[in-house]
Amino acid sequence: DMSYSTIRYEVQDGISLLTLHRPDAMNAFTTQMGEEMADAFDASDADPSVRAMVVTGEGRAFCAGADLSLGAETFNAVATAQAEGELVDTDPQWRDFGGRLNLRIFDSEKPVVAAINGATMILPMDARVALAGAKFALPFTKRGIAWDGCASWFLPRLVGVEAALDWGLSGRTFLAEEALARGLVSELQDTPEAVLERALARARLFVKDTAPVSVAMNRRLLWRMLGASHPMEAHRLESRAILHRGMSPDAAEGVTSFLEKRTPNFPGQVPADYPAGWPWDTDPQY
Repeated sequence: DMSYSTIRYEVQDGISLLTLHRPDAMNAFTTQMGEEMADAFDASDADPSVRAMVVTGEGRAFCAGADLSLGAETFNAVATAQAEGELVDTDPQWRDFGGRLNLRIFDSEKPVVAAINGATMILPMDARVALAGAKFALPFTKRGIAWDGCASWFLPRLVGVEAALDWGLSGRTFLAEEALARGLVSELQDTPEAVLERALARARLFVKDTAPVSVAMNRRLLWRMLGASHPMEAHRLESRAILHRGMSPDAAEGVTSFLEKRTPNFPGQVPADYPAGWPWDTDPQY
């Protein structure tokens, strides 16, 4: 078992549960938490017994967003570099740490369900269950900063450009009910316990009677294609994917179990049986 200081990570019945654990600070996100979460995603992807992940927060606050005390450290470092005439704004050391984490979540090979009300961290996840009455905000304009967590890419793809502009330019606080109506969250529950329970149920839906390799490939392909310029890109990758899957024991089991009217037992595992190099595109290096 890995020891973390800002999160907890456990695996039960094929689902890994990642719990943000800074209850003293309402689970506010820090650089260390981002690094520990990325490490947990690495562990989840590498573990064939893990089929899906649920991310939640300890206690009532789930996640209070970025720990604003961090900003001071970052900007002090920036100010020092600036004073010494060494500030290069394209230097990777200044990359947004929330964005680094979201790129890691984007690259997850297992589906991820959020049982958490953090505004940008939930964007690259595959289903989001929220607490009724919970407050959300994308308050960048009200703090004099700008988008983080690659939100300018993820948010309009989830909720459309009008809602993204509304929330992102005004920086206003809005409730979970509005988040649900506009597609930011998938569903609401009345208690934190029910939120977590429902998120686990959503994760199990991704796992039940499905082939792990097919789930991993479909998840990654769908997210990737949100940035494709033409359906031909999807056609090329899908053609290769279905060719590889069609030759696999999973495809034979899928057909046989259907004809025999029984639950499938797919032999393929992630990452061992994942096609090499999938999705066969030039992944950005970071």
